[in-house]
Amino acid sequence: MYYNHDRNWGCRISDEHVFRGVKTLILENELLRVSILLDKGTDVYEFLYKPLDIDFMWRAPNPLRDPRAFVSTGSRADGFFMDYYFGGWQEIFPNGGVALTYKGAELGQHGEVSIIPWSCRIVEDTPEQVSAVVSVRTYRTPFYIEKKLTLKTGVAALFMDEKIVNEGREEMDYMWGHHPALGHPFIDATCRLDVPAKRVEVHSPLFCDTSRLTPGAVFDSFPIIKDKDGRDYDLSAVPPPDVKTSEMCYLLGLDDGWYAVTNTGKKAGFGMWWDKDIFPVIWLWEVFTGNFGYPWYGRTYNLALEPWSSHPGGMANALARGTTRKIGPGEQLETSLTAVAYQGLDKVGKIYKDGKVE
Repeated sequence: MYYNHDRNWGCRISDEHVFRGVKTLILENELLRVSILLDKGTDVYEFLYKPLDIDFMWRAPNPLRDPRAFVSTGSRADGFFMDYYFGGWQEIFPNGGVALTYKGAELGQHGEVSIIPWSCRIVEDTPEQVSAVVSVRTYRTPFYIEKKLTLKTGVAALFMDEKIVNEGREEMDYMWGHHPALGHPFIDATCRLDVPAKRVEVHSPLFCDTSRLTPGAVFDSFPIIKDKDGRDYDLSAVPPPDVKTSEMCYLLGLDDGWYAVTNTGKKAGFGMWWDKDIFPVIWLWEVFTGNFGYPWYGRTYNLALEPWSSHPGGMANALARGTTRKIGPGEQLETSLTAVAYQGLDKVGKIYKDGKVE
């Protein structure tokens, strides 16, 4: 067993924690504590900004369950993602959205890697910097995924260096995304979204009966678009919970790969940077107490801005649109992402790879 230093200052890291039966990697420094669920997809369960005691991650009504111990009452045609979805931030691969059969493999909602356990090894453990490498092999498709997770002293940012490898002997299509959901009490009606996007495409078919947007509508005017009644609709604003709406849009034509969500009341925010050549589209998912029936029943107030390789949701749809990515036999693809917390701002002009917020 690996025994880390019993350090209580600077950067710290440990993969010896067990939370609700799930092995958990914890990285922290003076500003952040980040909890990663190793036994469940390396989900980011906690992204806590210590100076303001704000955890940006949303908690769904259903709590975290140990996938090895919890058995649902019946199998779902689209897989088990929703049975184990507690909120937080998931890695999604190689399918995004609804289930499909691809090359004989039945792929459930949001692919394979967000439920299965990953391996972990700590590769750096100093007061100045801590890093762990986590990895997994998919079992219905021939992929290997590896990512290095890093915190640096005095920097309120989580750094990810990631790669996917096609270990098969044939070309494979894939969808790849990161699914961080943000929730109350960070999310409220004082929040604003800053995104360097030009175009908006509303999901089609109708995402939810309470949607105010026309399915399939396209606008070249982010953030101001039109609702189904022809009125201006500001996608950069977050409405209060009592609006009872739910929306799904795709933000396209990115000038750069970043976004920021700022609570102007708290003057605090969460943002991401990534390579827009790898993730050229943002899925914007909003549930403002307006999604009724399974699974939310009107109980949720949250939003997610998700960097994605492809759109629209559902690999069959993306294949039909020609937006899936391809990776040849033996090929690998490498990229980086940064997630950052910040305070003292009302508006963000840019986020950088090194965690700087402008």
